[in-house]
Amino acid sequence: MLKLYGYWRSSAAYRVRIALNLKGLAYRQVPVHLVKDGGQQHAAEYRALNPQGLVPLLVDEVNGGARIAQSLAILEYLEEVFPVPALLPDDPVRRAQVRALAMHIACDIHPLNNLRVLK
Repeated sequence: MLKLYGYWRSSAAYRVRIALNLKGLAYRQVPVHLVKDGGQQHAAEYRALNPQGLVPLLVDEVNGGARIAQSLAILEYLEEVFPVPALLPDDPVRRAQVRALAMHIACDIHPLNNLRVLK
């Protein structure tokens, strides 16, 4: 069983949901509201799971309760553990282009609209 801790407005969590759905993987969403109650990501219960206090967080209960944080690391994990259907093209150049696009979004665009940065 896969559990995805995330916030409905988080573009990083959205990236992971897209990959999970493209791969046809069953998962349970666990909401972590980033504003309610002063930000549920700051609660001790969530910090025990993810000391960074960020979303998304993927917990793979089948693989020993593995906890993977950061959307791009989660995507790579999903690709390695569940290789079919593939998220990345076979061709190395096209695969590098897809990774570059993902990093452009995650590293260049995302930080500018991130709630943590905006505060």
